[in-house]
Amino acid sequence: MRALIFLLWLTHWLPLWILGPIGEALGSLLFLIMKPRRHITLTNLRLCFPDMPEAERIALARRHFQAYSRSALERSVLWWASEKRLKRLIKIESDLPLDTIQSKPTILLCPHFVCLEIPGIALVLNSPLSICTIYSRQQDPIVDEALLKGRSRFRPVKLFTREQGVKPIIRAMREGFPFIMLPDMDFGTKDAEFVPFFGIPAATLTATARIAAATRANVVPMIATFLPRYQGWSVKFYPAWENYPGDDITEATRRMNAFIEERVLEAPAEYFWAHKRFKTRPNGEPSFYE
Repeated sequence: MRALIFLLWLTHWLPLWILGPIGEALGSLLFLIMKPRRHITLTNLRLCFPDMPEAERIALARRHFQAYSRSALERSVLWWASEKRLKRLIKIESDLPLDTIQSKPTILLCPHFVCLEIPGIALVLNSPLSICTIYSRQQDPIVDEALLKGRSRFRPVKLFTREQGVKPIIRAMREGFPFIMLPDMDFGTKDAEFVPFFGIPAATLTATARIAAATRANVVPMIATFLPRYQGWSVKFYPAWENYPGDDITEATRRMNAFIEERVLEAPAEYFWAHKRFKTRPNGEPSFYE
């Protein structure tokens, strides 16, 4: 594994116009050989885009594999490139909402797009802020170490495991650490509600709404996508949601999914379709993925 990390480190010297196509070529290969993930991806696309012609869905799934593999290789740039180079490659396409974030506890909502590591780096490089987020420990300790160093090399980051619950997150938010939250994975029915995602009931964590209610936090969505012609990444910070979460946690969670749907339609190949988003089914319904 150390050899693999070393090879990844070597790639950070490459310009993106070389690294990007290499990642896309790798993604095309993985689309052919990773049959289970290809099946999951195509199943999700059939559920979410039932009117899309099958040939178009297959092409979209292939582009997703290309985008995901490209983002994995480009992570070497995020972990080891200079601050100057990263500032040149990361383009913030909106106002950086520092006043909003610093005014009170803030949730930075970051759905699962393949470039999801970029917005936090953009914020840290262009502000005095440190962040907190939830972290899943990697099985391989060498990979785990590289990931931790890569994510915290510009500023200390408070990392919490899902098992720790929300109390340390709320405490960190009240200490001034914006909480980067990835809200759109299927973790089962615990602390979740079935709300529509592209018309399909999806077990969706209600933690965004619950934490916002407990801390009176701003919820500021942020999305990163690829710039054209391998020029880097575009980051957009959206205005803080007004009157969120309100009195109805389920409706607030539905509102969050509707927002994510709109962003998916803007860059459909870059959303994380290879995850079993509809794994948990209500009322004992059969699995979509069998």
